[in-house]
Amino acid sequence: MAGPWGSDRRLTAIGRAGLSAPARQAVIDGQIKPGLQAFDYGCGRGDDVRSLRHMQVDAEGWDPYYFPDSAQVQSDAVLLTYVLNVIEDPEERRATLLRAWELARSVLVVSARLTWERNKVRGAEYADGVFTGRQTFQHLYGTGELRDFVQEATGVRCVSAAPGVVYAFRSDKMRIAFLARRIVPEAEWLDSDDTTSAIAAVVAFTEQRGRLPRIEEMPEYLGNLLGHLRAPDLQRLVRRSAAPERIAAGATHTTLNTLLFLAVELFNGRGPFGSLPLPVQLDIRACFSSYKEACRRADRLLLKLRDDAYVRGAMRASKVGKLTPTALYVHRRAAEQLPTVLRLYEHCAAIAAGRPADWTLLKLLHQGRAVSWLDYPHFDTDPHPKLSASYAVEMKGLDTTHTSYLDSVNRPLLHRKHEFLAPDDSDAAKYRRLTEAEARAGLYDQPHLIGTEKGWEGELVRCGRELRGHRLVRRTVGKETPSEHPGLSP
Repeated sequence: MAGPWGSDRRLTAIGRAGLSAPARQAVIDGQIKPGLQAFDYGCGRGDDVRSLRHMQVDAEGWDPYYFPDSAQVQSDAVLLTYVLNVIEDPEERRATLLRAWELARSVLVVSARLTWERNKVRGAEYADGVFTGRQTFQHLYGTGELRDFVQEATGVRCVSAAPGVVYAFRSDKMRIAFLARRIVPEAEWLDSDDTTSAIAAVVAFTEQRGRLPRIEEMPEYLGNLLGHLRAPDLQRLVRRSAAPERIAAGATHTTLNTLLFLAVELFNGRGPFGSLPLPVQLDIRACFSSYKEACRRADRLLLKLRDDAYVRGAMRASKVGKLTPTALYVHRRAAEQLPTVLRLYEHCAAIAAGRPADWTLLKLLHQGRAVSWLDYPHFDTDPHPKLSASYAVEMKGLDTTHTSYLDSVNRPLLHRKHEFLAPDDSDAAKYRRLTEAEARAGLYDQPHLIGTEKGWEGELVRCGRELRGHRLVRRTVGKETPSEHPGLSP
């Protein structure tokens, strides 16, 4: 379909073997799943529709060029995937967005290409975008720009699910439920096939959550297995079996998670108590004297996020992560163990600008407020993993930057991997032994040289060492010297 300025929009529809990144994110977040209807508005060649149907999702699509005769139907979730980019006229963009919003019963998933992709789009500046050599148009969005545009057009608060992916929910209750799932873990129930194992599942829940579950929270099969027990009898059985110290630890964890959720909810717009998911309501009743008290404590937590001294103190007190003169770095596996104010720090950035799907280390600045998600895809297998990409959000203006190192010939790399993990991580001891061996060999004597691939390889050669997995060994006689190694100077 040709645009009004001579662009050929159909040429932007690329073929995919699997789900697009926005559709995949919506599936991961449970916005699209079997049992719900999905509609792809501007579906291009229809690859997302086919992939969703393969996943047993009731999916349909419409496209002005490839599927012009398909019906535009209301659905639980509507995808508007990389459509707004290719529309030259701002008024037509808005009209397209509103049409997709009309079709969404529960959630509209809007995605767009972002400004950091400008180097991938070849063409001349034209109006508020780029007119490419292929006769296509691309308006590249800033992360905040996309979210603000969707919010203004739909009139609802939106959540950034990932960089360049925004969710607009039909009701506040749906938005709040999504936030709750991201912050307060859903209960994991043990498999049960008789009364004894069902009671064991309730005991496990009680120890994990710090409170007894309500029948409405339980899976149907558990309710059926325990339906013959009166509530007081079930409570007595659970109290007899559950460990008091585990219940206390579970209650503390639930309290902190609830405060984190309520603080994030205020950041994104807090609703009344009745709008909260039932498990969160029950957590509040169990852990606080009232919803008002819980909100007051969450508000204080949010205020503390503005206090540099308090944030630095939390970083120094953290039992996980590596503290440098400028920031705290922590591995994804240990991020849940950060002090609550630091978890809030990361969640606020994620909701405002989107958390990338692929990341390994979290970086939180001491002063100012900026969050980076760093991707080291081979962290567990490479003794010194190389940086693949960095996505950073500056919190004051919500400015974002994305840097890819995939084409770099001298990528940044990591040392002392154990410092980014929790002390009890199963791999921490192995990584620590490697660090100690490298320190004894003198490989850390010149720290300014070892932060990149070439510098690190040069130090390995200088010290006569090489790596075999996570073992440091003496370099085999006959190995190349720095001058013989491609890209290294003597």
